[in-house]
Amino acid sequence: MRPIFAGKEKVIGWYSTGPNVKPADLGIDRMVRRYCSNPVFLIVNVRPDNEGLPTSAYTSVEVSASGKETERVFEHLPSEVGAYESEEVGVEHLLRDINDPSVSTVGAKVRSKIAGLRGLQERLETIAAYLRDVEKGDLAPN
Repeated sequence: MRPIFAGKEKVIGWYSTGPNVKPADLGIDRMVRRYCSNPVFLIVNVRPDNEGLPTSAYTSVEVSASGKETERVFEHLPSEVGAYESEEVGVEHLLRDINDPSVSTVGAKVRSKIAGLRGLQERLETIAAYLRDVEKGDLAPN
């Protein structure tokens, strides 16, 4: 089977935004193996409470259990994300643009969304406190 990609693209794997490896990922691994012999599976954890680099890399390996057929399982790969100097400069310019409210509408949009999320968090915390008080019997349900 010929790859369907044109140009300079080279398939090295795929990614998911889920926090964990799922059983269906082995099926995707089997499909991607048509385009590259040893694909990398990258999980990008997009949850906002995640600190540090939100990625985990895996590759599938064959294992055999005693008396059973071999099967593929994912094995963790040490990984690191780097950037060329030109990419770092671009990110620095973007961050400067976001942090300068006189220049950027992007910065205003980001600040607005953060303020909205903080307001939502406060309301959810109020609701959670109310529910705890109802559950303890300190307040009557309303």
